[in-house]
Amino acid sequence: MMVVVLTGDTWDLPSTIYVRPWALCGCSLTRLSTIVTQLKQPEASVLKKFLEAVTTSIGLAERLSGVFTRNMASVSVGELQEMEVDRRGESEESGDDETRRKSINGDVDPSQPTGTSKEESPVDMDTITLDPEEEDVDLVHCRIGKIEGLEVLQKAKTLSLRQNLIKKIENLESLSSLQELDLYDNQIRKLENLSNLKELELLDVSFNILRRVENLEELTKLKKLFLVHNKVTAISNLDHLTGLEMLELGSNRIRVIENLDALSSLQSLFLGTNKITKLQNLDSLHNLTVLSIQSNRITKIEGLQNLVNLKELYLSHNGVEVIEGLENNKKLTTLDVAANRVKKIENVSHLTELQEFWMNDNQIDNWSDLDELKNAKSLETVYLERNPLQKDPQYRRKIMLALPSVRQIDATFIRF
Repeated sequence: MMVVVLTGDTWDLPSTIYVRPWALCGCSLTRLSTIVTQLKQPEASVLKKFLEAVTTSIGLAERLSGVFTRNMASVSVGELQEMEVDRRGESEESGDDETRRKSINGDVDPSQPTGTSKEESPVDMDTITLDPEEEDVDLVHCRIGKIEGLEVLQKAKTLSLRQNLIKKIENLESLSSLQELDLYDNQIRKLENLSNLKELELLDVSFNILRRVENLEELTKLKKLFLVHNKVTAISNLDHLTGLEMLELGSNRIRVIENLDALSSLQSLFLGTNKITKLQNLDSLHNLTVLSIQSNRITKIEGLQNLVNLKELYLSHNGVEVIEGLENNKKLTTLDVAANRVKKIENVSHLTELQEFWMNDNQIDNWSDLDELKNAKSLETVYLERNPLQKDPQYRRKIMLALPSVRQIDATFIRF
């Protein structure tokens, strides 16, 4: 089980064990770590918000347990798992999304009718003091309802407006030097009024109510685009973003991988928790090193032959039955095929650079299959739990004998 430890005033996330599970939620460790570092003496409502981001992949709760100290000691593992069950019970196509979002934040009691909840009132921007000399402007959770009065921030290079009550992107035209704009967790329905921000390199509009990717044509310097947990139904209007290096579209309503041909600089693509049925239209992404497509409807590994620089491939929680189609992906260091329908470990003997192999929650029942991994001399982490193999009383010992380089079996380090 993955353990999240709260120490002091911040979340302590040892990278060795916890880096890979973050990919399950369809968004990268980079963004999640940004959220984590802002959690000072977190309250239960903040924890729920964090867990919503972490558990966007069905089944991740099975890897998640909690060890909490100080003011979070009252939250039990059982309560965390119940939160995940409740989340899975929500309909993807219907329901009051804003009410659910407020419920996650702890602003609404989900057991009470929505009509009895008290709306959070936005503040007047005149009450917020702005420093004209500030380059990194942080206006997180200030109950801002409208973007206005920011013209004085002529020197601003980064502007964080996350966790506010903003409904529209507007009045940013004068901030022409802005390089990073963070609008995570607001109530924005449309991407608009960004054409003057020509120096923008990072844009985060995750956890909003967007249905389309649009009006980004002028942002030609954009390197990182985060659109996690919206209502986007199609990948579109990205042709002008030729310098884009990271694209996160996890937890949306996308059915087809398409319109990525112009993104030749793309290094990381996150599409977890969508409705994608086929791996396709990836041929032009020669520089891609990370592909995350967990919790979709993939049944076959295919279409990866041109991704010769791919290092990390996350395919957990799909319907894959056979490991195949990886002949040209010789640089893979991480392969995650957990929670699929695989019966045999095969066609991976050529992956000599493999360091992490996630095959838990499948149907592996033959110990000889581990021979496929013997050429991976740097293999350190293997997940095989909840396969028929685990019923063997010598389960751990046999893995250690077959794969002597391994230092971690499932979530437990090997002690020598």
